[in-house]
Amino acid sequence: MDIRGCYLCWKWQVAFSLLLCSWGWVSGQLRYSIVEESDPGTWVGNVAQDLGIKRTDISQRRLHLSSEKYQKYFTVNKENGGLVVNDRIDREILCGSNVNCVLHLEVVAENPLEYFSLDIEIQDINDHSPFFLNNDYPIEITELVTVSGTQFALQIAKDLDVGVNGVSQYILNTNPYFSLSVKNRKDGTLIPQLILEKVLDREEKQEHNLILTAIDGGEPARSGSCHITIKVLDINDNPPVFDQSVYKIKLKENLPLNTVVFLLNATDLDEGANGEIQYYFDSHTSETSRELFDLDQHSGEIFTKGNIDYEELNFHELSIKAEDKGLPRLIGNCLVQVEIEDVNDNSPEMSFSPLTNEIPENIALGTTVGVINVRDKDSGKNGEVQLDMSPQLPFKIRTGKKWFLQEHKDNLTKLMCPQPHNSGILLFCNLWISLS
Repeated sequence: MDIRGCYLCWKWQVAFSLLLCSWGWVSGQLRYSIVEESDPGTWVGNVAQDLGIKRTDISQRRLHLSSEKYQKYFTVNKENGGLVVNDRIDREILCGSNVNCVLHLEVVAENPLEYFSLDIEIQDINDHSPFFLNNDYPIEITELVTVSGTQFALQIAKDLDVGVNGVSQYILNTNPYFSLSVKNRKDGTLIPQLILEKVLDREEKQEHNLILTAIDGGEPARSGSCHITIKVLDINDNPPVFDQSVYKIKLKENLPLNTVVFLLNATDLDEGANGEIQYYFDSHTSETSRELFDLDQHSGEIFTKGNIDYEELNFHELSIKAEDKGLPRLIGNCLVQVEIEDVNDNSPEMSFSPLTNEIPENIALGTTVGVINVRDKDSGKNGEVQLDMSPQLPFKIRTGKKWFLQEHKDNLTKLMCPQPHNSGILLFCNLWISLS
């Protein structure tokens, strides 16, 4: 998101100066949706009509978009007020793997000057196939020791598409020794696991070859596959074991770097090298989580190594494996779910747009002279804002259609914005300054 500074003062051509800061939210929004990869010129919506601007006034109002980041993708026809696609839109480039992809812009209408919030949802199309990071996935299994029903983690498939166009199922080629189990994680990710159905005998068969296929839910469906090689070994008969399969912890955002947030403790009944355990993140832990957390492979301490920001991502799942030093090495798995809690670490961001550069001394009371926009990235109580304005100034402020009158208390008027409208993670409002 763009960070805008607070414009602290404006010089008026009259016998006083005004110093003003406030915060709140925008009343009223335009919202449209368009599928990604739409051709330039594709119709999105009629901005003028939806704003209630008469057809005869469209040209005079001079409608245009205001957004440094997304303005190039759309344009407004100044003659009919139509919003159309201006450039190629790739949803994966703009929003990555986020399920919701909404671009926030502003519509500016001149003569008179007005600002309107515009949200455009970019809908996904099934233009990518599932794929595995490794086309070959080796697994080592000890003969005669591993019991029927034992589970083995498999790599998950990636798909740049989201929602129904993302990975929706896995299938495994039919064989007498293994079956497939698929679990649905809290964030909707499907986790494939290999299930041993029949005890393996190295002397009978030393290697098993399987094909794992990931299929998305698009229409038509796309798929990708990887080759699984099962190598049958012996020795080392006890894997590391965690006392819980899932650990849940809560952390405040902005923790100092190298803060220990959790201590893993797996046990292994074997002795010597077969019972010595090392800890690792496995392939199910996202790159985003790896950038924020690290793991001491010997002590099992999980600690911070990046800036944990609630506004960026408020939930992480760390998939951990404990591996012993036996031959072959055996593995135990657990999941650490990390919930990030918000703190009030973002100041409101403000901007002021004057509607006139000069105010005549005989201007009529109630005349609007400027608009203040304020945004706060925090959520809940941390995102609620209060407006303070000196009562000595000959102005009053209203939000939307509701006027807030001054009350003289200790030479300072405190005005509260109504309950904020939550748009994404930003709380924002328009406050209109008028002569009192």
